[in-house]
Amino acid sequence: MKNWMLPLLLVTGLGLFSSPARSQTAAPIPASTAALEARVAGLEAYVKNSDPAGSKVTGVPGPGHNAWMMVSSALVLFMTLPGLALFYGGLVRTKNVLSVMAQCLGIAGLVTILWWALGYSLVFGKNFNCPFLGGSEYFFLRGVDFAPNTDYSYWVSQSVFCMYQLMFAIITPALIVGAIAERMQFKALMLFVSAWMFVVYFPLAHMVWGSTGFMNGVWNPQAFIPAVDFAGGTVVHMSSGWSALILCLILGKRIGFGTEPMPPHSLVLCMVGTGMLWVGWYGFNAGSALASDGIAANAFLTTTLAAAVASFTWAVAEYILKEKASVLGFCSGAVAGLVVITPACGFVDATGAVLIGICAGLVPFFAVIKLKSWFRYDDALDTFGVHAVGGTLGALLTGFFATEKANPNLTVASVAGKNGLADLVSSHKLWIAQIEAIFITLALSIVATVILGYTLKALIGLRPAPESERQGLDTTDHGEEGYVY
Repeated sequence: MKNWMLPLLLVTGLGLFSSPARSQTAAPIPASTAALEARVAGLEAYVKNSDPAGSKVTGVPGPGHNAWMMVSSALVLFMTLPGLALFYGGLVRTKNVLSVMAQCLGIAGLVTILWWALGYSLVFGKNFNCPFLGGSEYFFLRGVDFAPNTDYSYWVSQSVFCMYQLMFAIITPALIVGAIAERMQFKALMLFVSAWMFVVYFPLAHMVWGSTGFMNGVWNPQAFIPAVDFAGGTVVHMSSGWSALILCLILGKRIGFGTEPMPPHSLVLCMVGTGMLWVGWYGFNAGSALASDGIAANAFLTTTLAAAVASFTWAVAEYILKEKASVLGFCSGAVAGLVVITPACGFVDATGAVLIGICAGLVPFFAVIKLKSWFRYDDALDTFGVHAVGGTLGALLTGFFATEKANPNLTVASVAGKNGLADLVSSHKLWIAQIEAIFITLALSIVATVILGYTLKALIGLRPAPESERQGLDTTDHGEEGYVY
């Protein structure tokens, strides 16, 4: 009986599935299927870091992207405190080690207050409808909460984005400390930074990164200059480096400069600070993707390659000239590589990063070793040679090595296709827009610093008394000593 029952069941089943009624009438899609599709669409948007509009997850942050940006925020702060403080602290003389650390701490507190009150809104707001400044809608961080600001990121809380950008605002004026170390009063520096943030940093950051920015080629379809700056070559390094040069010229040379030795008091601290800067720079560069995605991964890769190649190249150049490769040389080369790759890291491939690293190891080396000695300016810790020269070089090289294969946003029709960026990239003429952005950054930084520097010099003076400078700013400005033996 079992032998004939199985074939009968199979025939009956085939008949049921092949009946005309079943083959011609489609079952209606249940409502739950549409909801499922919306949920899947949201998941796909999250994975691709794209717009979740129409899904079930609009207006909420993505946990993974948010977590990466919080870590990146901490890493960028880590660059200043304690990274830059230790790097600069090791390079000055013993009597001034606390002064540069206090300056870094003071700038961190001051800029945070300015950012909370007005700065964030002036950079990333937009109700002014202005290419040079943002708006007033976020004054005192009004309305800045866990929901993403989709002008900048679909998946990162605006509160996290705000804090991430704050860390950039903190380290930028802190870099200036390197050029004026050991000879500028603390109160004068705080007043200078307060004004400089409003006159230079906030307008420049909006022009380059703001959604209505004058030079935001990637995200503003109406950008007047379709330039690109992934993580701050113009906004951070050029602005601070060129301002640092002008300020150190206004201040004048340190007492004893050129006539008495002024070696770093601790290359150990310098090396530790360099390591912290390098690690923190991953938040600086890879974090500027504003997502944990493929562009961030590429920036992580290119940052590593450029920094390592530049560090080694600088040391090789030093060995050729002096027959010794110094720890200071390795450290300077690493920082130079990180600076030069900053504007390019999210736009270039591995080969471009290596070539940028070689240039970063040679051009800033020349500026620090030769240019400084030829013109005899007292850039105490080589802020100009590394950050101004390096940032300018990086902005220019980005124009030659940027490729849509590394970052498809360079040719997106909805933005880059409208402002001309796509055409510049495809025709290999992006360097033209980069040069225009470089000149605007130079003009703003130099002119503003000349006006601010000489105004403060006339009103309150910039330098301490000669006897205070000889004694050291640790005791005269802060009443403390870095080392008590």
